[in-house]
Amino acid sequence: MPLQHSGRAGPDHGVEKGGWPAPPPGPWRGGPRLKLSIVTVVRNNPQVGEALDSILAQRFDGELELIVIDGASTDGTLEVLERYRSRLAVLVSEPDGGLYEAMNKGLARATGDVVGTLNSDDLYAGEDALQAVADAFAEGVDAVWGDLVYVRRDDPGRVVRTWRSRPFEPGLFERGWMPPHPAFFARRDVYERFGAFDIAYRIAADFELLLRLLAKAGIPSRHLPKVLVRMRTGGASNRSPGAILRANLECWRACRRHGLKVPPWFIPRKILSKIPQLFADAPGLPPPGSGR
Repeated sequence: MPLQHSGRAGPDHGVEKGGWPAPPPGPWRGGPRLKLSIVTVVRNNPQVGEALDSILAQRFDGELELIVIDGASTDGTLEVLERYRSRLAVLVSEPDGGLYEAMNKGLARATGDVVGTLNSDDLYAGEDALQAVADAFAEGVDAVWGDLVYVRRDDPGRVVRTWRSRPFEPGLFERGWMPPHPAFFARRDVYERFGAFDIAYRIAADFELLLRLLAKAGIPSRHLPKVLVRMRTGGASNRSPGAILRANLECWRACRRHGLKVPPWFIPRKILSKIPQLFADAPGLPPPGSGR
């Protein structure tokens, strides 16, 4: 399948304090309509149709650009995607080097003012999720994230864990904190200035990227105290004890690489920090497909 867009590098807009590239004069920073790109990557998962339905169901006062990067699926996923072809700005199907390389392909093809990612088996929690994100960006920040609930793989209406995030402040990444990446949105020029996923991190490239953007680059950001995403359990970083350990070792390595001082108990504290999520609730969360 041919590519429909090609990535474009941004122009030189000068340098901010600290050596980072300065933001460009545009794009949308509070105007009447925002263009929002959503990148979904998939390989051999026909449930991707549910993820796309949750995007297309959004009541969003702006322009949506849907980008799907398929890793050469062989199980019928492409037949599902064909049903959505007319609604997709980009549909690519070709072999890739894994999840984060595929996400980078999607980011390179995005043309929206703001970019988010939705995993192929996840759902937006309500039809107002993206409008709430757009309203938050109208305040002039460079990144917005919300909260997330983990749901059963066979029943997305059954919440098993609630990830309540918080606003960023210095020192949080050193304690193992990060925003929930599926509920994270950033201006496209942020990726042009600071880079996308570092695929040297096979499992925790999202941790390294968010650390780089928030703790090192210090981009203006806002936490939206609202559940934005229903995430099915069983992702790459938590599907087994070995995967959990490897993911947390990558997080530790990312902190050290960027000069963050992490204590010896970083990994056990990061793992134990998930326990309160098992007892947190998500008040006001609409059931899937409720239209709220």
